[in-house]
Amino acid sequence: MNIELKKLPIGIQGFEKLRTDGFLYIDKTSYIYELVHNNVPYFLRV
Repeated sequence: MNIELKKLPIGIQGFEKLRTDGFLYIDKTSYIYELVHNNVPYFLRV
């Protein structure tokens, strides 16, 4: 069984390069929706 391991996008700034060069990408858009609509205090670390 061959499993393709994707590269971690360390230092990659552009979304296009991330997608075209086979880097790992996880879409967390649904988490943002939940944060905004659950009316619970949250802290986003910068």
